Amino acid sequence: MNFLYPGFLFALISVAIPVVIHLFNFRKFKKVYFSNVQLLKEVEQQNSSKEKLKNLLILASRILAIIFLVFAFAQPYIPLSDQKTVSLNNAVSIYIDNSYSMEAINKDGNLLDEGRRRAKELVNGFGINDRFQLLTNDFEGRHQRLLSKDEFLKALEDVRISSTQRNLQQILNRQANVLTASANKYSFLISDFQQNISTGKKLETKADIQYALLKLNATALPNVAVDSVWMLSPNHQSGANEKLVVRFKNYSEEEAKNIPVKLIVNNQQKGFSTVTIPAGKILSDTLSFSGLKAGWQKGIVTIKDFPVTFDDTLSFAFKVDASMSVLNINGANGGGYIKALYAADNYYKLIENTESNINYSAFPNFGLIVLNGLKNPSSGLAQQLKSYLKAGGKVVIFPDLDADIQSYNTFLRGLSLPVIERLDKTVTRVEQIDLQNEVFKSVFEEVPKNLDLPDVSQHFTFAETNSVNKESLLSLPGGKLFFARFGIGNGSVYLSATGLNPAYGNIARHPLFVPLMYQVALNAGNENAFYYNLGYDNALASSKITLGRNQTLKLSANAFEAIPEIRQADGKTFVYVADQVKQTGFYNLTLADSLINVYAFNSGRSESDMHYLSKNELSNLAERSNLKIFDADKDAVKLTSGTNKIGQTLWKLCLILSLIFIAAEILLIRFFNNPKKTI
Repeated sequence: MNFLYPGFLFALISVAIPVVIHLFNFRKFKKVYFSNVQLLKEVEQQNSSKEKLKNLLILASRILAIIFLVFAFAQPYIPLSDQKTVSLNNAVSIYIDNSYSMEAINKDGNLLDEGRRRAKELVNGFGINDRFQLLTNDFEGRHQRLLSKDEFLKALEDVRISSTQRNLQQILNRQANVLTASANKYSFLISDFQQNISTGKKLETKADIQYALLKLNATALPNVAVDSVWMLSPNHQSGANEKLVVRFKNYSEEEAKNIPVKLIVNNQQKGFSTVTIPAGKILSDTLSFSGLKAGWQKGIVTIKDFPVTFDDTLSFAFKVDASMSVLNINGANGGGYIKALYAADNYYKLIENTESNINYSAFPNFGLIVLNGLKNPSSGLAQQLKSYLKAGGKVVIFPDLDADIQSYNTFLRGLSLPVIERLDKTVTRVEQIDLQNEVFKSVFEEVPKNLDLPDVSQHFTFAETNSVNKESLLSLPGGKLFFARFGIGNGSVYLSATGLNPAYGNIARHPLFVPLMYQVALNAGNENAFYYNLGYDNALASSKITLGRNQTLKLSANAFEAIPEIRQADGKTFVYVADQVKQTGFYNLTLADSLINVYAFNSGRSESDMHYLSKNELSNLAERSNLKIFDADKDAVKLTSGTNKIGQTLWKLCLILSLIFIAAEILLIRFFNNPKKTI
């Protein structure tokens, strides 16, 4: 048997009090002779041996009552058979879930407050010399050391809701790292145990650590979340009409009616709507707006949905370009069609290179590169274009049909494109157009019954062995390629089977050519992510940034500033923030006084699903017997009384025995061997 609070055993010296009282109350019987008994009215007849026994029994009752009362305060227990003896050097790690779901409420308030209270009860159940780790989802450096009892209780008051999320295995591993050097180790996890806290795999635990999972229970609440947003067009022009698609998800089991939706861009309201979402369903709504000026735009979509509100707002950022740069690499017989097309619109800034004088270093500056009538495209050009495509670039190829097929195929292989089989001079016509493709989707308000499609006098045929990454925009009879998109890296190549020379057909003069090339350019926007999720996305993409000597990038928000790590890859610059960004909102990436990028951060939506692991599901995750699961509504007493961490407690038995011996003392004094009275 051991004691949880052995310091109280010093109170056993109080046993001396009834002993001293007993010694001073000893009375010695002696004979008294009376010469005259007339005045003696009453004599108490007592037996000296019985009186002595009575006093000894009373003394024993008092001593045992005091002993068991002291034991009750010292809390004796019998350790578990597979458990080490609890001493004064216990190391206890207590994890408190501080994710958004802990804002949910129950009859005792919100779950985070209950978690703090449970943690306090646990700490008070240990000795004054024990050491404690306070762990939250933040995994901060200050959580990597053991604290005294007072330090722990003080740190407990500073625990706040965080957007960071961790899974069970990450938490257990973190606790094990701190508890490694200790002899007696205890791990407690206090959480609502949302389903997203589990990876579905069995938990890996340490045999020398005693684990306890305390499940807090929230009142069932309805919840609707702004799940995601995206633009219908990757290209954004000043003053143009924009369409934002907003996806909502109803996580509750009842219909959400007339939820108000508000769109704010640069602190100005740009849209309003209401949505009704069936129970457990996903609904998308499109908000149209316009009137944006060139530059970075900070957008926010909000709804009103109480009481769960952390997922009612979603921030996003995008850039409206004042212009778009297009590079036209023109062959000797390319003609002036590309120049005439893009020069007619001030939005496009056209730069032309000849086939023999190409500025490869400028490729990252262009949203679209057109290869028009090249006679002998080199393997070096293919290599540079491949890097450009990895970074998300867009390329259009109009071949010169008089070019050497073998040399062209070397170029096409360098871009992982289908090779040319032969030159077909059969006069034909484009037979099919994919009106559902992004390029044509917004071109036709109403499709004519007899749509006029381009004529073709001669064209290349291609050996298409793999068409997994192919989208046919325009097709010849038999489904043969005429104009198709191929996904290469993060970018796209639009390959034509013919050139723009009038001798090859009328594609360059056909009414379809202008919207085709404009839409290809507009879909060539090198779109960065609209937003990132806190705790998940640590690499932020940007167009390539070239730093001068002693220059650094700075990431900043209202009360935040950091110098991030950067890496160059695939023609882009990646900004690594690790765990520096902890708050939702907008963050500006600047170089000196220039704004390079704006990043929007949101909390992940996995916390929006208010479904929890049951006690049985948690039990199924545990492989060892040293991991126990408790329900706060049913098993809290066992947890806080020490049953889980030390074994069978005996303080209640000691308290009962103390009361029994006090009662025995009273009964002995009142009824044992009362003296007989005679007259």
